[in-house]
Amino acid sequence: MSGEVQKGLEGVVVAESQLSYIDGDEGQLIYRGHDIETLAEHASYEEVLYLLWHGSLPTADELEAFTATMAEERTVGDDVRAALADLAAADEAPMAALRTATSMLSASDPEPDADPEDGGARLRQGRRITAKIPTVLAAYQRLRDGEEPLAPKEDLSHAANFLYMLTGEEPDDVAEETLDMALILHADHGLNASTFTSMVISSTLADTYAAVTGGVGALSGALHGGANQDVMETLIEVEESDKGSIEWVKDALEQGRKIPGFGHRVYNVKDPRAVILEEKSRELGDASGERKWYDHANEIEQYLVEEQNFAEKGLAPNVDFYSGTVYYQLGIPVDMFTPIFAMSRVGGWVAHVLEQVEDNRIMRPRAKYTGEKAAEWVPIEER
Repeated sequence: MSGEVQKGLEGVVVAESQLSYIDGDEGQLIYRGHDIETLAEHASYEEVLYLLWHGSLPTADELEAFTATMAEERTVGDDVRAALADLAAADEAPMAALRTATSMLSASDPEPDADPEDGGARLRQGRRITAKIPTVLAAYQRLRDGEEPLAPKEDLSHAANFLYMLTGEEPDDVAEETLDMALILHADHGLNASTFTSMVISSTLADTYAAVTGGVGALSGALHGGANQDVMETLIEVEESDKGSIEWVKDALEQGRKIPGFGHRVYNVKDPRAVILEEKSRELGDASGERKWYDHANEIEQYLVEEQNFAEKGLAPNVDFYSGTVYYQLGIPVDMFTPIFAMSRVGGWVAHVLEQVEDNRIMRPRAKYTGEKAAEWVPIEER
């Protein structure tokens, strides 16, 4: 085999998709023709799921029926709750617990023998997984805190129900709207590592549970889903130091430290999702009377862009730079940030799985062999 190797498949086009469009130079993100700014302002996460899965925005009646069906499918079985309790007792990492629980969900699926090429069955399985992941995550966090998990409420939105199951209190409108917006912003983003993993798995005609479990596994890696946690831990370090934000970041750069939340494989300018979350972070700070998390992030961004020329180097804030401050102000534990990412991105994983099986061809790239081709065989007694 010959040809130039593209490490990490960078720039390699492997599929056609109608789901999301990214312009890295203009800082643009579109879901099925609708720009992310419009969706974040006007849509609900449920509407975005419908758009991604069905190809168009729902009518009022379609959205009502879709939302009701999603709400009816939120409950998880006793086997999953018991496994989560064991994992909590073992102090398992939240993403690992989610990976295990997601795989277990297939045991209670009402269509265990569904044809893997049946798009309708795939969609129903994906809808059930998407509905149950918030229940899994909230239950796991409560079990870690020594509290009993709460049953989901069918009369709450996807975002509000998660916050209720997590905290035991129904969220106010600001908290619900904020999390709902964050879920929309993270729902899909082209062929990122976790989405591509889900597509590869589904291309073998493995079921949707396998594909989504693989997506969770890929997202758990530090180079993919963990940056929002890294950003928040950095800001906490800044707050606990005896330095201001600018002095802290100057010292960090002199020490050769990387500042998390900057740079993206696709965007050469500020991530449009970061623009939206920056404003939401500021609003949350103003509403609570405590803007320190927004202020730290904003001051660091301004210094790096204006004084360190990060923008000229193609290093601008990505979605993770402000999402962590948003989640933290909603009372979500830091090590649950990446699981929240998964709770949103499952919508995109399912959409790409559905698109893949519509015109499926098993993913089978090749590697350029760089090893020996004529090694001499040596009998074992002579080695």
